[in-house]
Amino acid sequence: MASVIELKELQRLPDRDLLQHVLGEGVLERITSLAQAFGLQLGDEANAADVGGNYRLLCARELLCRAMHESMQGRQAFNNPSAVQEFLRLKIGGLSYETFWVLFLDSQVRLIKAEEMFRGTLTQTSVYPREIIKRALQLNAGAVIFGHNHPSGNCQPSRADENLTSTLKAGLALVDIRVLDHIIVGDASNASMAAMGLV
Repeated sequence: MASVIELKELQRLPDRDLLQHVLGEGVLERITSLAQAFGLQLGDEANAADVGGNYRLLCARELLCRAMHESMQGRQAFNNPSAVQEFLRLKIGGLSYETFWVLFLDSQVRLIKAEEMFRGTLTQTSVYPREIIKRALQLNAGAVIFGHNHPSGNCQPSRADENLTSTLKAGLALVDIRVLDHIIVGDASNASMAAMGLV
């Protein structure tokens, strides 16, 4: 399982370095068309660190998440809930700690930004409604989709998940921001609280 430090480091790496870790040294000269197809920004920085197969998979996963995030940008994310669920599964599935993400959407339900708002431990994450409301207002969001993972692998919402979603929904409603879904990611599957009638 990936460590917190590894994932933070990967998220900071430029696309060029991630590709180099995935494909190996000396391949970047031959992948210009691939990079352009994915809309990746290839800077001049290079990282010559020796990495193993697991790190390569993490780099590939991070590249895929970036490509999916870019493809969802400006599109009606809620009209394709499977794309949102797949993005969250790739981003936070299999982590050894809980993390809480918010997808901020505009009034036309197009993705503005997807952000990790809170990070916790193996069994819980502290979520602060005030911070979510503040960020939603900064981004001028009209709607949000929440997502968090269960490191236990069970994607069924707990009573605490239901209560948190209700609290967030009530708080965001005060500033006219809709909560469209709360997706819980397990090991191999995920659950939509909206599909279960819990949002």
